[in-house]
Amino acid sequence: MLIRYASCVNCNLQKILFTKKHESFPVGPGPEYLSDIIDRMFEPVDLTYWLINCLIVIALCILLSGVLIPQILLIAYRRNLFDEVDERKIHSGSIPRLGGLAFEPVVLLSIALTLGGNLLLGETRFSNAFIDYPVLMVSSFCAIQMLYLIGIADDLIGIKYRAKFVVQILCAILLILGGCWFSTLAGAAGIYGWSPWLGYPFTCIVIVFLINAINLIDGIDGLASGLSSIALLVYGVSFFMLGDMAFAIISFATLGVLLPFFYFNVFGDVNRHKKIFMGDTGSLTIGLILSILGIKLYTHPSNALLEVNTAVVAFSPLIVPCFDVVRVYIMRIRQHRSPFLPDKSHIHHKFLAAGMKPRQAMVTIISISLALSVINLVVSPYLNINFIVVIDILLWIIVNHFVNLRIQERKSAGETR
Repeated sequence: MLIRYASCVNCNLQKILFTKKHESFPVGPGPEYLSDIIDRMFEPVDLTYWLINCLIVIALCILLSGVLIPQILLIAYRRNLFDEVDERKIHSGSIPRLGGLAFEPVVLLSIALTLGGNLLLGETRFSNAFIDYPVLMVSSFCAIQMLYLIGIADDLIGIKYRAKFVVQILCAILLILGGCWFSTLAGAAGIYGWSPWLGYPFTCIVIVFLINAINLIDGIDGLASGLSSIALLVYGVSFFMLGDMAFAIISFATLGVLLPFFYFNVFGDVNRHKKIFMGDTGSLTIGLILSILGIKLYTHPSNALLEVNTAVVAFSPLIVPCFDVVRVYIMRIRQHRSPFLPDKSHIHHKFLAAGMKPRQAMVTIISISLALSVINLVVSPYLNINFIVVIDILLWIIVNHFVNLRIQERKSAGETR
């Protein structure tokens, strides 16, 4: 009991001294300020309370998403709002691409309902977890709302990629202004603390990159939502164990909204009008949320989670979409083509060309992502983060090499027939 209580005190002390949570305290080193610090240091962390709230948020998201997605399907079929089939698409038939419409409203409504329930019961811990990050929560809401709206416009009428980049950069700036930026690289490339003049532009590039990585990996059923669900589960558990409950709630809420979508996307029957895509509305929204969570976990002040580097935990679930975007962009540039024009060179296209069915490719890619994450977590206590990144790159090259060999074998077999 004493050990647990000491752990609670240490956890709360870390939050107070090393995060932006001092914004909720009175300004200045007066008696009230010190009193608030002492009160928070010795406030016990009730894991049962937070576990119940996390489960409630997930349940609400699953319920609301499960109710809303069929209504979106109904409207899409009545208004003929379908994903157009072209040479890059692997699906056939009329399938709506508006599943992402459910994501942002359901996440916000579920968190708001849970917050309201807590306040009605006279419980303020839930609201305090979010109030501790007032500027970041406001800027995050504005950024998510902005990107959500641009995603809807893109799904309905189409928007040029330059306009989407401008909005993504504006969203990144909002998050940076809210305090979500890489104040440290946790030893990557030998960099720990560095100047905001370097951290701000680097953060902007990373956020735009992550948003587009999730958007571009959304090429076969269940792939983007499956990879994102793994990342959200890892982030949710990590923030929960670190005692950063606001971000744990956001992680689990987003995970909850993806679970029903995954069912409709992967197992939905086209003939029964039950299948749906997330579209740019969903992929852009999820990409931005993962950016926020990933940066906050990467730069978490404790920098340790059960002896595992939080920076490693942050980037490991996103290796597949990020490495794939880098590979595709490099390949397009080497072939003197625009890196922003779409083609069929992504990892899921390669697995399909190697002879896999779409669902087999989806399961294989998600399994690779899980394997890389597990390897990183296992070796994290023993290896420097730079060595871990090098290992990931080598493993990624090996996987792509074997896939390329398989594609060449199939082409050769086809030519000899």
